[in-house]
Amino acid sequence: MNIIDNREEFLFLYDVSDANPNGDPLDENKPRIDEETGINVVTDVRLKRTIRDFLFNFKGYNGKNGKDIFVRTIESKEGGIQDGKQRSGNFDNNREKILKKCIDIRLFGGVLPLEKDSIKFTGPVQLKMGRSLHKVQLQHIQGTGAFGSKKGAKQQTFREEYILPYSLIAFYGVINENAAQHTKLTDDDVSEFYEAMWAGTKNLISRSKMGHNPRMLLKIKHKEPYFFIGDLDKYVTLESDLDDEQLRDVDDFTLNLEALSGILETHEDKIESFEMKTDDRLKVSGWNQ
Repeated sequence: MNIIDNREEFLFLYDVSDANPNGDPLDENKPRIDEETGINVVTDVRLKRTIRDFLFNFKGYNGKNGKDIFVRTIESKEGGIQDGKQRSGNFDNNREKILKKCIDIRLFGGVLPLEKDSIKFTGPVQLKMGRSLHKVQLQHIQGTGAFGSKKGAKQQTFREEYILPYSLIAFYGVINENAAQHTKLTDDDVSEFYEAMWAGTKNLISRSKMGHNPRMLLKIKHKEPYFFIGDLDKYVTLESDLDDEQLRDVDDFTLNLEALSGILETHEDKIESFEMKTDDRLKVSGWNQ
């Protein structure tokens, strides 16, 4: 398996309907919203969790056959859950063994708290915070639970939550070929990363995450060392007759890719290849590639 030697960029768009894409535990678990702009914000940690869970559940990175996810919840023999040092101990505190087995460290890096010291790996895959391409509307929902509020009570408990009726979220990222030399990130790892990002998002089917759908993934491989375009999310816009807060479905808008198509053409001499995948329901305009 070859360690990657080309820099890559990617732009990933997915939408959320009637769900909470990323709750803030310091603010009643409300969806994260930039108060100045009304834009929905999703942390890179949330998307990385989606990717790790898919690789664990569907791609065999479950601790068997030499494939694992380093950052996952494991019960400790002493009770509770393992901390970082205990997790490193599962691999005999051997950094090479961790890198060989754990795809998430090869992708995202991390701090390995080994027995005598700690080693920090900078992840080849770096993600900006995800941001919606439009203003969103926060909704507060209340309902009743199935059980009494206390023993002997005649009244049921109340349940409340915060959701967004709709949000189209864009994540931009870079895969750094230089950092890949240290974590030994391979071409196969990158392929599985892209698969997990798309399919993992589609498989968020728990009660709190139902309503996630991948809509677009653009992958760009560069041939010129150290070059990348940057901020690909700034080259896409929504076109709709509705106000931002009225959007409820992917059918309510067209995604304008004219600027994105133009910037690829501008730098075509530095690009080795690119590939774009879109969902069947996504309407696009201005794509001339």
